[in-house]
Amino acid sequence: MTNPYKNKPWFKLLSNKYVWVLLFFIIWMVFLDNYSYFDHRFLDNQIDELQDNKTYYQEEIKKDQEQIKELKNPEQIEKYAREKYFMKKDSEDIYIIEFEGDTIKKK
Repeated sequence: MTNPYKNKPWFKLLSNKYVWVLLFFIIWMVFLDNYSYFDHRFLDNQIDELQDNKTYYQEEIKKDQEQIKELKNPEQIEKYAREKYFMKKDSEDIYIIEFEGDTIKKK
């Protein structure tokens, strides 16, 4: 008895051993391998995130370097201490004014 599908093109394609090997290879590389497509996609996302972090921290370093250059001047050091740490001279009084929208409401 002869096979009725033997002359069909799809049967010839599926009966070819090279097609099976190629199909196995593709499935292996996409899903099962240590360096699969999904692992690469995950790693690429991590690389993008780390590059974004790198640019952010480089910008912050530049800002800090500019601030350090400014703080070499004694007048700038005094201004910084007054603004950030509320320091004062002995003969001065400091008043901190808080507006209604500036504070966090406690529950």
